[in-house]
Amino acid sequence: MSDTTSRLPGFYDKSLAERGQTISDWAQLTSEQLAALDGSGGLKPEQADHMIENVIGLHALPLGVAANFLVNGREVLVPMAVEEPSVVAGASFMAKLARAGGGFAAHTTEPLMIGQMQILDVADLHAARLALLENRARILEIANQIDPVLIKFGGGARELEVRVIEASPVGPFLVAHLIYDTRDAMGANAVNTACETLAPMVEQITGGRVHLRILSNLADRRLARARCTVPVASLAFGDFSGERVRQGIIEAYAFAAADPYRAATHNKGIMNGVDAVVLATGNDWRAIEAGAHAYAARGGRYTSLSMWGKDKEGNLVGSLEMPMAVGIVGGATKVHPTAQAALKLMRVTNARELAEIIVSVGLAQNLAALRALATEGIQRGHMTLHARQVAIAAGATGEQVERVAGKMVAEKMVRIDRAEEILRELSG
Repeated sequence: MSDTTSRLPGFYDKSLAERGQTISDWAQLTSEQLAALDGSGGLKPEQADHMIENVIGLHALPLGVAANFLVNGREVLVPMAVEEPSVVAGASFMAKLARAGGGFAAHTTEPLMIGQMQILDVADLHAARLALLENRARILEIANQIDPVLIKFGGGARELEVRVIEASPVGPFLVAHLIYDTRDAMGANAVNTACETLAPMVEQITGGRVHLRILSNLADRRLARARCTVPVASLAFGDFSGERVRQGIIEAYAFAAADPYRAATHNKGIMNGVDAVVLATGNDWRAIEAGAHAYAARGGRYTSLSMWGKDKEGNLVGSLEMPMAVGIVGGATKVHPTAQAALKLMRVTNARELAEIIVSVGLAQNLAALRALATEGIQRGHMTLHARQVAIAAGATGEQVERVAGKMVAEKMVRIDRAEEILRELSG
């Protein structure tokens, strides 16, 4: 592997073909992998027909590359599939600021997923719970005979936990949690299969009826954490001092920490970055979303997933902790050509590395939003890119796009009716 850096000065100004060649050289992509990323050789309708039902075609999203990321001392280019303007640029710029403080330090816990079995019609809940725990070793032994390939790679059943639900709309019942190490897979299929297989044994032991047997997307045993330090001097720009920007970011975070209405939008900003990478790598962004928001409410009140403050030197410090059940084998990740090429571009060798990059992108994206909100306001950062979209929607093509967008931004009037007026003026 060549000595490369994720700093790509001038990348934004290159043509599509030049950007493609740059990342191809950077990650030593094959021509097929580059074609998968640029859209000319990605997922085919015939392949899609085997992935979901009633296929009629494909739906595309822009695929960008976030530059400047340094994660655990490793240079990373990050593919992001997203339609919202300023997300890729925001993540890239914040990664550049974080480099001055050493980049992102990230780590993950073991890839433990939770399989749930709902046990109804139990005569004595507490006695049945103890009976399951007494048979823990036998249950785990059976679970570890189900998937020999996963066992071979060091995964498998790790623990059995049993909870009593004292009250519900259908009365009290038991919930058995199978804690399952899925290694480099997201793990839904493996966990669901294990729960299905164990259900008859659980029924025999408890005398009850196993109803639901399903993975939980609140993957709070499979966490990813990232932190960064941004030197206060790096935060200064224009008329804003570094101290003023830092304080504004901390105050904006405090709003999200205290108020669930603000926290929902704050966390959505984090997920702008997280989802874009999850989607680009063929992982289940809906599962990640569900787990993140449930985790944000784990204390009984919905709050911020991230934390921001300052260190003794006055530098801005941030951290993010959230569930991150992603994989690099199985599912769409294994069959989607673009997902495979995206993983090659990131140079990840296991699911934990992927999770560490994704949580770092989430923290960078959060910083981008907070910095914009705390200084110029969120609209200014969006304005130019949004204006281009409006210009295209109004019918602008080629050089007209930049001319129409530039005029609307200068007038601070980014509306489709104004874009149409400008187009008529240019044509007249």
